[in-house]
Amino acid sequence: MTDATSPMPQTLAPPAPPKRGWTKARVAGHVLLGLWIAAGASLVLYLVTAFTPEFADRYAPRILSGILVTIELVVISTVIGALISLPFTFGRMSKNPIIGGISYAYVYFFRGTPLIAQVFLIYYGAGEFRGFFESLRLWWFFSDPFYCAIFAFSLNTSAYQAEILRGAIQNMPQGQWEAGDALGLPRHVTFLRVILPQALIVALRPYGNEIVLMIKGSAIASIITVFDLMGETRRAFSRSFDFQIYLWAAVTYLIMVETLRRVWDRLEVRLTRHLKRVG
Repeated sequence: MTDATSPMPQTLAPPAPPKRGWTKARVAGHVLLGLWIAAGASLVLYLVTAFTPEFADRYAPRILSGILVTIELVVISTVIGALISLPFTFGRMSKNPIIGGISYAYVYFFRGTPLIAQVFLIYYGAGEFRGFFESLRLWWFFSDPFYCAIFAFSLNTSAYQAEILRGAIQNMPQGQWEAGDALGLPRHVTFLRVILPQALIVALRPYGNEIVLMIKGSAIASIITVFDLMGETRRAFSRSFDFQIYLWAAVTYLIMVETLRRVWDRLEVRLTRHLKRVG
């Protein structure tokens, strides 16, 4: 039996972490960080000194109009793309070789070719079949650059969203399906009530990244005379030859992306709060 008066064993303090030396990689990292800070400070200083009230009065309303067009392009294309992606998602998971092959070809084409080529193919290519579209009374659609941009963006993002959703669904454990079968649930009920809600949470982060890419890729629409943010920026530069308009456009795109990122982070935290352990 141990003596109650015996001293308690002393706990040793953890050893101090070794001091980090100034390696070449660490020095290079600090130098690059300093250069980035200097470049950012120079950019802010230039924008502050070059900004004039006359410039704002002349071009701010047009830039605001371009921002609204950009948001409209991204929102409409993303929603339509999400709807188009559903049949191709199931097609990619189908065991039917014909359905699977068609879905694979669709996804492969729109993910493997540049978005700008797809926009040109739809906008300028539709003119080669004007008589055909006029006979179908669809020329009003393909003659409008805004509609053509939405059409091209929707097809492009639907291919990416199909792969995002397919990966999320296939990432679900097989036990989820087996549990639904054990409870006697039909397969479509198990999918809609059990698999799909969990898959959407898994796909939430990739969906956010896809929307960010859509915001930045929407600048391509300006090439076919859509006056979105970049379109209004190009028009303002062609009249003023003031380079700062492009810098303001870059800052605006950065603000839009950062705002979306923060909103998406809040949404993700809200939807996944039940997955966090308490205590």
